[in-house]
Amino acid sequence: MILLAESQYFPSVTFINAAIILSHVDFVLYEPFQKMSFRNRCVVAGSNGRVNLSIPLVEGRNQRKPTLEVRIDNRTRWQSQHWKTITSCYNRSPWFEFYKHGLGELYRQPVEKLTDWNRRCWEWLVEQLGVAIKTRYLEAPLSECGQEYLDWRNKLLPRSIEKEFPDPLKYRQVFEDRTGFIPHLSGLDLLFCVGPASAELLRSSKIPT
Repeated sequence: MILLAESQYFPSVTFINAAIILSHVDFVLYEPFQKMSFRNRCVVAGSNGRVNLSIPLVEGRNQRKPTLEVRIDNRTRWQSQHWKTITSCYNRSPWFEFYKHGLGELYRQPVEKLTDWNRRCWEWLVEQLGVAIKTRYLEAPLSECGQEYLDWRNKLLPRSIEKEFPDPLKYRQVFEDRTGFIPHLSGLDLLFCVGPASAELLRSSKIPT
């Protein structure tokens, strides 16, 4: 079975959980961009709770062109701002020092298209997890038949992910004693909190439902 979803900015632990178990993901790039989604947003945890990191877009968030054509507005120093926020949130986490140099370099690389950035983030995260996940980036609908999909397109949305997936994978978080456990954060949160054991934790659990 193949996990089918839209392109996402450092996807949630819930998404990665399913991707690792299925070992095959197809990212759909040809569908219209949708605002208030994880296409240009990821969520991390700060000392006061959730922190949204949103990528600014040329033509704004209300555009309806295919996600493949959406361009990033680099007039703002969003990469520097996001990196500073990530550092502030996780510099006390057990594994941030281990991963920070590679991730910091990623945030220094210029990028123009949203899907290019999301692809870099996904490939970096998969590499750090040390897992093999076959990944395709679909710029047009597939013509072949017989594909069996777990279709999560527009199912993982910031406003509804907790309702759709009420039983999330749990692990010890940096500020859990202050905020309680926060579900459905970016996979970065899991990586910085659990480190190399992240993949085994995900493999040993079931696909979120």
